[in-house]
Amino acid sequence: MSFPRRVEPEFLDQLPADDPRALRARRDVKRANTLMMNASIVASALMEHSAGLKPRKIVDLGSGDGQFMLRVARRLASHWPRVTVVLQDKQDIVSRATRDAFAALQWRVETSATDVFDFLANAPPASADVVTANLFLHHFVDEQLVRLLASAAQLARLVVACEPRRARFVVRASRLLWAVGFSDVGVHEAVVSARAGFRGKELSALWPAQGQWELHEEAAGLFSHRFVARRCMPT
Repeated sequence: MSFPRRVEPEFLDQLPADDPRALRARRDVKRANTLMMNASIVASALMEHSAGLKPRKIVDLGSGDGQFMLRVARRLASHWPRVTVVLQDKQDIVSRATRDAFAALQWRVETSATDVFDFLANAPPASADVVTANLFLHHFVDEQLVRLLASAAQLARLVVACEPRRARFVVRASRLLWAVGFSDVGVHEAVVSARAGFRGKELSALWPAQGQWELHEEAAGLFSHRFVARRCMPT
């Protein structure tokens, strides 16, 4: 049974980057991504819907420390060589080790420590091939998402997002994450994220009507929700 989206503040948005609680909660997020298999979901969606595109530039919104995008890159680098990936987040917390790991894949990293709306407002149209977002869109209410998705549509021709699936069993499962070692902050973030997640065609309904786009939106795995928008190219 469904219930309305509820967007609430998350502790990680408020804690300093070097706060021990934030450091542990970010480790919990990595574990959550593993449990949800989000890197595989995003990489598969990119390959499935790229229509032969070999992107030169990917923008990852809300990228955090870049570890998630690195997992995706490891799945794609043999197919998509020499990509530039822009890691956008409010804080620049991408470590030298993460940058070196991207370099070992022959991917180039740029970071942008900015508010996402400022970043998108200043990004030239069609200046990227792909926009990705993982566990990020659920932070925003619908009115903000309309703006964000419209900007993403101007920026790239392929947009892939992986978000929490909004379902009662996902909320219940999130409350039990303490049993596998999640911190109290990590459990809180998981529960809040599940309540703010998506189901059905909710993101598709917020996508801009202008232009020719092919939209795909569905549950992915047990806990995730996948959204793909691909611009239809002239034949």
